[in-house]
Amino acid sequence: MTADRGPVPRQGGAPDLSQATLFGGLLEDSPEDLYEHAPCGYLSTLMDGQIVKINKTLLGWLGHTREQLVGRRRFSDLLTVGGRLYHETHFAPLLRMQGELGGVALEMRTAEGARLPVMVTSVLKTDDEGRPLLIRTTVFDARDRRAYERELLRARQEAERDRERLKRLVATLQCSLLPPVLPRVPGMEIAAHYHTASPDQVGGDFYDVFPLGDGRWGIFLGDVCGKGAGAAALTSLTRYTLRAAAAHDPDPIKVLRTLNTVLRQEYTDDDMRFCTVIFGLVVPDGDGFSVTLASGGHPPALLLGVGGGARYLETPDGLLIGVLAEARFGAVETRLRPGDTLMLYTDGLTEARTSGGRYGDEALLAFAGGLAPAAPAAIVAATAELLGTFGDGLDDDTALLALGVPAPPRDQV
Repeated sequence: MTADRGPVPRQGGAPDLSQATLFGGLLEDSPEDLYEHAPCGYLSTLMDGQIVKINKTLLGWLGHTREQLVGRRRFSDLLTVGGRLYHETHFAPLLRMQGELGGVALEMRTAEGARLPVMVTSVLKTDDEGRPLLIRTTVFDARDRRAYERELLRARQEAERDRERLKRLVATLQCSLLPPVLPRVPGMEIAAHYHTASPDQVGGDFYDVFPLGDGRWGIFLGDVCGKGAGAAALTSLTRYTLRAAAAHDPDPIKVLRTLNTVLRQEYTDDDMRFCTVIFGLVVPDGDGFSVTLASGGHPPALLLGVGGGARYLETPDGLLIGVLAEARFGAVETRLRPGDTLMLYTDGLTEARTSGGRYGDEALLAFAGGLAPAAPAAIVAATAELLGTFGDGLDDDTALLALGVPAPPRDQV
């Protein structure tokens, strides 16, 4: 027989203690000691709720002695009024039906009257024939959890208040980038609409109608890159530049060249900002108006005729504003007769997602053709309703601007 030589030395002379040696001290605790000093509360009750056993952990939380509770109080007596009501009407009946009920939030009352939030799990103990004998209950201290939930609720409420403040700020800033009211142009009807895709971010779409003297009017509609504060600053600069350039020389091509130069000077290659714009010069012409349009990378305008149908007014050589130092722009001319309507829009409309893909230019042309002939207000209202049908498919803000010459009364046609 080989003699016990003790722990086997490791290389270097130090003994290698076994797991039994390391954890042996922990296993010396008695089951009773483990029950009494467990990190959670334990109690056992008869079927009528009378307490027959309770550990020191729970007694310490509640501030009671064992003699005050065992054989004298029921479990429900330790609950708050609301907790007692819930226990009698829900907890106890469900426990009898299911035999086990876990993770129920209740509040217990300490000896000093303080509230103790707890999480309770109860199990029925039965005899060999399945008859219930007693109830074993585990109680977990939920004070830290309750504090966490209150803090989480407070943080959520604060975030909601911040979100509401942000929405109001965004709405105010967005309104400052659009004309507060549309001007009255003699002999012409005008309507506009702005659809915001996100209430939390300032969009970059814009439009305006303004006088240039001698009965002439300037119109423009556009879309700057990006969203947020940077887009708002770019929109403000673009609107101011277009108005100032048109006051100096209203030729649409020269106006866009001036805007391109300003954006190239204002933003460097490391912080390039660009936009798309369609600018128009509107001049009275007999019973209608002559319109000259120049586009810088913007979707073409739609002309809805008095005789029905619609067509695009393509503007050649229209490059994005602010990208190239020597950008080229072209212009197109048309005449608005009585009953005609011209509609400008941003690409949030044609880029909207549908079940079949993007909405697209062809769908918009067919939609507009079905509306013609129609006054600007009716066209804008119908298009705004169309935007509402896209739901989450509308990712970008959309601006609409329509102007037309009122059709004569039918008895004068």
